[in-house]
Amino acid sequence: MKTSSSRLLRLLRGQSIASKVLGAPATDMGLAEGEPFPFLAIVGQEEMKLALLLAVINPAIGGVLLIGARGTAKTTAVRSLVDLLPHRRRSLCPNGCTEELLNEVGLDGICTECAQRIGYNEPLTIEDRVRIIELPLNARLDDVIGGVNDRLALEQRRLKLERGILAFADGNVLFIDEVNLLDDAITNAILDAAAQGYYTVRRGPLNLRYRSQFTLVGTMNPEEGTLRPQIMDRFGLRAVVRGLADPEMRFVAYEQAIAYRRNPDWLSANYAGETLVLADELQEARTRLYSVTITPEAKQAGLKIIRSLNIYSSRAEITLFESARAYAAADERLEVNREDIETVAVMALRSRESKGMAQFLEDQEQSDQQLRFLLKSDIDRQSHSEDASREP
Repeated sequence: MKTSSSRLLRLLRGQSIASKVLGAPATDMGLAEGEPFPFLAIVGQEEMKLALLLAVINPAIGGVLLIGARGTAKTTAVRSLVDLLPHRRRSLCPNGCTEELLNEVGLDGICTECAQRIGYNEPLTIEDRVRIIELPLNARLDDVIGGVNDRLALEQRRLKLERGILAFADGNVLFIDEVNLLDDAITNAILDAAAQGYYTVRRGPLNLRYRSQFTLVGTMNPEEGTLRPQIMDRFGLRAVVRGLADPEMRFVAYEQAIAYRRNPDWLSANYAGETLVLADELQEARTRLYSVTITPEAKQAGLKIIRSLNIYSSRAEITLFESARAYAAADERLEVNREDIETVAVMALRSRESKGMAQFLEDQEQSDQQLRFLLKSDIDRQSHSEDASREP
C-alpha cells in the first residue's frame, strides 16, 4: 500500500495495541452477546481490511470475497465492521415498504398498512445504521426469499407473506460465511436477486416484490471446496487472507484474542476512540466519493491491464475503477491516478481470467470461418450457375 497523509489510511496501516492485554480483567456476565471484536485490533491482514473498507465506502464495487485458511480472522473481520457502517433509511414495515418504493411504483407497490400510514402522513422509514445480515448455512429457501406465515395460516386460516433474509438485506451487508458450502438453490436465488436488485415472491394468490440491493460479503476456505463461477463473478474484490508470517505479529494476535475472550468490553473500550475516528473518516470518504473522477492516465492504465489479462466480463472495469475511486476518496483526493489503479488491481482482477472461454472462442472462430467459407462457396456456385443459364 502506498504512503499517504490520509488519516483513514494511517489508521488502517497503524497497529495500535492495548497495553498489557494479558492483564485485562476477566468478566463473565453470562451474556450470549457482547461487543464485537474491534476492527482495528485485527493484526496485519492489510489487504483484507482494505478490501472491506473500500466496499463500505463504495457499494458499487460489488462486495468482497475473503479467501483463506481457517483461523485467519476472516469472519471476525466482517463482523467487526458493525461499528464502522454508515447510516441509511430503514423500513418500519415487515414487508419492506419505503417512500422510495412508493415514488417508484405508487400505492400498488406497498402493503395496505403502509398505504394507511401514508394517508395519516406517517413515515415509512427511519434513520438507522447499515446492518450486517448473516445468512446461516442451514437456511431454507423460504427463509432466504420469504414465504407464508405458518402460524397465521394454521391458527387464523389467513395467508400472509413474510419477507426473507434477502429482503432484510436490502440496503445492508449480506454476509455469507463459508459461501462455497451454500446450497445450489439458495445460491441461485441470491444470484437472481443481486443481478436484478429485486425479486418477487408468489404463493397462491399472493405476490409481493421486494428490493434486494445489498453489499455481498463472503468468506471461503479453498481446502473445503471451490466456488461456482457464477457466484464468484458476483464478488467485486477478492482478498487472499494469508497466515501471519512474522512471529511477533502472531504473538500480538494471540494477546488480542485472549484479551477479547477475557473481557470484550475492555478491549473494545481501548479501541473506542480510534474506531469512532475511523467511522467518521469512512463517512466523509463516502460523501467525497461522488466528486471523485478518473484521470485519462488512470483510465488507460486500467484498460490496458484488463486487455492484457484477456478478461471478458465487464464487471472487471466496474470493480477496478470503482475500487480506485473509493481508494482516492479514502486518501482525501478527488482524482484517481495510476497509482490508485495499481493499488487495487490485484484485488479487483484476481481470478478473473477466462482461460476456458479463450479456448472456446478460438475454437468457435475456426468453426465460424469454415462456415463462412462454405457459405461463400455455395453462393459463388449458385451465382455462377445463374450466369450460365442466362447465356444464349
